[in-house]
Amino acid sequence: MNKEILRLAIPNIASNVSVPMLSAVDLMLMGHLSTEKHLGAVAIGGIIFNMIYWGFGFLRMSSTGMTAQAYGAGNSERCLSILKVALMFAFISSILLVVFFPIVAEISFRLIEASSEVEKLAKVYLRICIFAAPATLALHAFHGWFLGLQNAQYPMILAITVNSLNIVLNMLFVKVFQMKSDGVALGTACAQYFGLFLAIILFLYRYRKLLRNAPSLMTLDLPLLSQFSIISRDIFIRTFCLVSSHAFFTSKSALIGDTVLAANAILLQFITFVAYAVDGFAFATESLVGKYKGALDYINLKLAVKCAFVWAYIFGCFFSLTFLIAGENIVRLFTNQEGIIAQAAPYMIWIVLAPIINIAPYIWDGVFLGATAARIMRNAMVFSTLCIFIPSYYIFIPYGNHGLWLSLTLLNIARGVSLFLLAPKHVFKRN
Repeated sequence: MNKEILRLAIPNIASNVSVPMLSAVDLMLMGHLSTEKHLGAVAIGGIIFNMIYWGFGFLRMSSTGMTAQAYGAGNSERCLSILKVALMFAFISSILLVVFFPIVAEISFRLIEASSEVEKLAKVYLRICIFAAPATLALHAFHGWFLGLQNAQYPMILAITVNSLNIVLNMLFVKVFQMKSDGVALGTACAQYFGLFLAIILFLYRYRKLLRNAPSLMTLDLPLLSQFSIISRDIFIRTFCLVSSHAFFTSKSALIGDTVLAANAILLQFITFVAYAVDGFAFATESLVGKYKGALDYINLKLAVKCAFVWAYIFGCFFSLTFLIAGENIVRLFTNQEGIIAQAAPYMIWIVLAPIINIAPYIWDGVFLGATAARIMRNAMVFSTLCIFIPSYYIFIPYGNHGLWLSLTLLNIARGVSLFLLAPKHVFKRN
């Protein structure tokens, strides 16, 4: 089982780590400009951009769990039908996003409080990024579908290619063409469309045979469509709560001041990097739990979960130790502004603790997604957000930025504990 976990996890780790590396390069490019306004604009624009696109993460998550279960049951026709449904959702959602983006942006900036100059720059960033919606959402669907088929190599190829190209384009636009936050956005949009083209090529290269005996591409399995919609709805609500919590965190950082916003944006990169790295094991767990659930093999399902937790905690301890020893030096990679560096230093303790604390919710999310127990995961997230995170903020905000970080930490503790308590009944028990 360890070999199976690592076979899926290592490519996922490689692909996932490329995502925060891209974000880190963006912040480094902005952090070395003459003003912190552009760094704040990318931070604010990024959180809104993520709030929009992470909200549509159900396209990947629903696809992985459902496809893995169909794969475990040996139903290749259902596998293809799931991809068709996911791409249909991606296309319709992207059109709606582009059409209603002005309204979404206006609401977002009312919720996230920032200085007028930062907000102005962030709006330009977002106007460019939104036109990548069709490619970005379709890539979510392809990623999830490939993972459901136990193929971690293709998502790795896509993620590394897209994010590497994005980094190159961002550096080109910012360093050569003297663009600023708008250059970062343009690089993102171009890279996403190249990624979609590559995903289609990879699909045709390996899975074209699925099209031969498949029903017409225009036909849809209505019961499957209904199941996908229900699972996606629950995942959307769960993800909305998670992203809203991070948006709330960023908003309250901005309310304290632009320097705190910039410092917290950099510190969040540490957590994001760990999340994407450890999510390699969560994605592997998602694929294996789905496969074994589809095959009704609950012995290997439990073993896969145990092995994933062991490997994830090994990684978590490594990251905690690294941040403890080299935290300040890593911050200096992001910016040369001493005010931001000094502002970040007192809060490194939260970054050192985060890898250990956050392992549980990351892996349990993968378990519940693979089991398509989205409703239970949704309920746990809503509880953690409304009953733990929000009250914690108002209780501990007198302690300033430390109170803000404590509330975010308690959110992740609540997520991990609640899912742990719910797993025996909703994952490990035969329906």
